[in-house]
Amino acid sequence: MDEYHKNSLVEPSMQPLHAPTEASKQPSALEGCRSQVPVQFCSGVDKPIGCFHAAIQELIVIDDILSALVGIDGRYISIRRVEGKDDTVSFQVDASMDLALQARSLIHSFFYSNGMNESAKRIFPLCESYILISQFVESRSQFKSGLVNHAFAAALRTLLLDYQAMVAQLEHQFRLGKLSVQGLWFYCQPMLGAMPALTIVIKKASASNFIGSAVLNLLQSQAKAMAGDHVVRSLLEKMSQSASQAYLVILERWVYEGVIDDPYGEFFIAENKSLQKESLTQDYYTKYWQQRYSLKDDIPSFLANAAETILTTGKYLNVMRECGHCIQVPVAENTKLTMVGSNHRYLECIKAAYDFASGELLNLIKDKYDLKGKLMSIKHYLLLDQGDFLVHFMDIAREELMKKPDEISVEKLQSLLDLALRSTAAVADPYHEDLTCCVEKTTLLKRLIELKDLQISQTISGNDDLEEPLSITGLETFSLSFKVQWPLSLVISKKALTKYQLIFRCLFHCKYVNRQLGAAWQLHQGLRRLDKQGIAISVSSLLCRNMLKFINSLLHYLTFEAGFPTSVFLVYVLEPNWHIMDNRLQTAKSIDEVLQHHDFFLDKCLRECLLLSPVLLKLETMKSICLQYAAAAQWLVTYSIDAPKTDSPELDKYKKLKLRTRSQTQKVTAENATVIESILKFERKFSAELQSLGPILSSSSRAEPYLTHLAQWLLGVGSD
Repeated sequence: MDEYHKNSLVEPSMQPLHAPTEASKQPSALEGCRSQVPVQFCSGVDKPIGCFHAAIQELIVIDDILSALVGIDGRYISIRRVEGKDDTVSFQVDASMDLALQARSLIHSFFYSNGMNESAKRIFPLCESYILISQFVESRSQFKSGLVNHAFAAALRTLLLDYQAMVAQLEHQFRLGKLSVQGLWFYCQPMLGAMPALTIVIKKASASNFIGSAVLNLLQSQAKAMAGDHVVRSLLEKMSQSASQAYLVILERWVYEGVIDDPYGEFFIAENKSLQKESLTQDYYTKYWQQRYSLKDDIPSFLANAAETILTTGKYLNVMRECGHCIQVPVAENTKLTMVGSNHRYLECIKAAYDFASGELLNLIKDKYDLKGKLMSIKHYLLLDQGDFLVHFMDIAREELMKKPDEISVEKLQSLLDLALRSTAAVADPYHEDLTCCVEKTTLLKRLIELKDLQISQTISGNDDLEEPLSITGLETFSLSFKVQWPLSLVISKKALTKYQLIFRCLFHCKYVNRQLGAAWQLHQGLRRLDKQGIAISVSSLLCRNMLKFINSLLHYLTFEAGFPTSVFLVYVLEPNWHIMDNRLQTAKSIDEVLQHHDFFLDKCLRECLLLSPVLLKLETMKSICLQYAAAAQWLVTYSIDAPKTDSPELDKYKKLKLRTRSQTQKVTAENATVIESILKFERKFSAELQSLGPILSSSSRAEPYLTHLAQWLLGVGSD
């Protein structure tokens, strides 16, 4: 029995009852009156109470009140129950009671019907409390009420047993003729504070049909409200502790095993079983990690500060369990949540469980599943850290990539990709077999707009200058992908992989433009070696050099280009950001920190690669001009004069040009002027776009300093 019951209840085997007043010390008078109780009263024959002597009426009233205290109708005190949302109980007393008896203060205080004053409402609230609490215990003992209500009802049932024992003692003393009205009132005093306080709780719980956390919060808030009454507050805290035991059992399984064992939906963590871990590799917008397990609104107040830690701890354990590693947090018997018994100890135990689960999962992903090795492979292939395989692939897959996306055989591309990987240094990569190719249906710009969570969709979706090409080829839609398995899919999810692919497509297209301009430059150099440097060739050569300088500056800004003409260039985007992320991953304390650093790296790279900037529109326009020029530059061969004899195999194609007559030469001269005009058109368009790019980069570099280096190099393209 707790301290409250020890102080307020009297055991039958312990001391006899002692009333505090003189009246209670004279049981002989009551005994004498009791001997005069008529047979009709004892045998149950109904008579108005006013028919009896006042002293006998007092005995009858005490007997009826003892019955009312345990919810039983008396002879002259009836109980009226009004069931509904707000259950109420009223009491009615026989109006024929002796007026002298009603006038006595000690009797008068029992009744509040028939116009009696408010001070009479002292004993019936205790009777009402017993009835309502009994009803609550009965209703909340059903299975549907939940574990917390079951535990709360069990604690209330124990209290009611002590209460009934008290009433039994009082009745025993009454039968012995040793209980007076004053004694009855005195011995009910302790319960008159506790029972109504509990009644307030159960009325609120019943009205709102509270379960789980709501019941615990209600008990704790009511305990705080009774701060001035130490005994009542202690009782409510005891009830809260008893009710929370069932809740802590659910909590223990979550923070120690990563399992939600919550048959009645009382726990403050919700599980969305419709979200499966496979969605991480299939759905760009999946919210598996954020919404597979999430916090509800009702959180026990004593766990509110640790709610996020509790959620994360169970999520970490659940990941390991999904991997087949049934790791359980080691915990001593005296440190279980159901045993600690105080709020600060709860937090200590939860923090210890979090540290263990976090460390185990991080080691599992880093060591067994080699997160760093997987990320390095993605860097090699999708960020072109080692681009030798791509050069070979572009050579052997050029014909297939020139087709429309719907006409491309992905299987053939995959075979060519595998051949390129086996033929280069990439074969030494342990994860090179996880690399796959894919062909998108839209251009890079349209794909960026489709991804609604990216800022670019809001920036350029309504831009009138945005024009999709009438026909696109695999060169604009080709991309690489990577096979990722659970649990690495938490970090390298579909969303993360899509961002890698956006960067790859940008780099791949820049590479393609660079190759086309490089081929045009070789053509010019071949004509120079033939000593055929006409005006058209000279103008075209200068434009080609400026375009090459532009695309090389852009490529080197984006990523590291081995063998770049000058060592003055530094790596501005991918390489330094990767280095920062790698250092942060090594010091990460949890998988959430790994996710945060990795996502930050990708978003920063997207932004600094200009994929989320309006500048991208200008760059795409300039690359389109470069490709148009590179295709047109091949026409120059048609207007070249016969090549002299040479042993250079690179110039064999020029030897086949036929000698022309004077009329043919004049015709070529006219056509040469047309070619010069066409080249000058390309030059004017390219220069205009380059000049319009200058103010945009200059203004943007104030808010985004990383654009400063790009602006310096790109704006210096035409300075020669």
